[in-house]
Amino acid sequence: MKVIQVAAIDMTHIKLLNNLNEKCLENGIEVHCVSTGGPNVEKIKDKGFYFHSIPIDRKISPISNLKSIMLMVKLFKMLKPDIVHVHTPIASVLGRIAAKIAKVPTIIYTAHGFYFHEGMSKNEYRKYYLIEKYIGKLFTDFIFTQSEEDFDVAQKGRFLAKSKKNNYLHISNGIDLDEEFNIKKININNIRMIKEKHNIKDSDIVVSFVGRLVKEKGIIDLLNAYKHLNSTNIKFIIIGSLPDSERDNEAINIVNSFKDNKNIIFTGQIPNINEYLYLSDIYCLPSYREGMPRSIIEAMAMKNAVIATNIRGSREEVIHNSTGYLVNTSSEQEIAFYIDELANEKNKLNSFKEYGYQRANNLYNENDVVSKQINIMKNIVK
Repeated sequence: MKVIQVAAIDMTHIKLLNNLNEKCLENGIEVHCVSTGGPNVEKIKDKGFYFHSIPIDRKISPISNLKSIMLMVKLFKMLKPDIVHVHTPIASVLGRIAAKIAKVPTIIYTAHGFYFHEGMSKNEYRKYYLIEKYIGKLFTDFIFTQSEEDFDVAQKGRFLAKSKKNNYLHISNGIDLDEEFNIKKININNIRMIKEKHNIKDSDIVVSFVGRLVKEKGIIDLLNAYKHLNSTNIKFIIIGSLPDSERDNEAINIVNSFKDNKNIIFTGQIPNINEYLYLSDIYCLPSYREGMPRSIIEAMAMKNAVIATNIRGSREEVIHNSTGYLVNTSSEQEIAFYIDELANEKNKLNSFKEYGYQRANNLYNENDVVSKQINIMKNIVK
């Protein structure tokens, strides 16, 4: 069997698809990765996957998008895969059109989060809803969703042709609970060194954030929340950077204005996110749009209480007043209020940490997510 995985950037094949692709190889499935070439290409090849560099824009750009489709059609006709499996918003549309033109037998779309969301205007929402619906009906054989809300929307909206009405699958999302996010395997000496490096005291309450430093991730709201805190023992750890492809000048200027604050630590991109989450007490993701965020699961697995916005995906993972709190979008004062509350109520903080830890381990094991997909692939090609 031969599967082609399509995503916009090469990092997706490492960060999101690596375990799935490795399990495919273990099951005798040949894996080809398609995306714009980047710094992760050699890593992908070293893992035994084929890589094909095709430029794929992350925005609607008719001429560029058409070129991507034509290049993929040519590649798909040459490779003759059994399955094309597409990911990420623009790449998933272009990849499915190309696969249909190339007469690929089976086209699978994983919705890591439909592009339309409740924060959009009605017209915008309807536009992207209809794109998802008709690309689904005309160019898709299976839809996998990570969010239950997306699963319900796709099924009720009949995003697949009537003949494929049983081809919706809720796969959820998961992380590596065996190794990377296994709290029992964290090196305590490393934690001590990180604390010393950043002057973090045992009495400090650490609030962490992981993500792109762009407005829609809520980073501005989180940083502004610091101004409203009453507690004096709070430290923020901000993990991530701003990709060159997403020049958000508003976010850059506001982020830079906080860099002199000794209680707000900016790490940039780091390989040991698990260790930083281990020493964190509260994880905050005040995003405006998500699919089914991994970072919340990672934080819960490392025993963090979570403060997140009440949006699709996040509200599926966080149980309000049990594993953390759900807040409104653009709500810096609400964020500050709940950070103060958890900083002052240690029993509640510890209870949230423990319940979140159990929830992550009971519901979000990546091995289960991968198994669901492998089983479908095996049934497709017998």
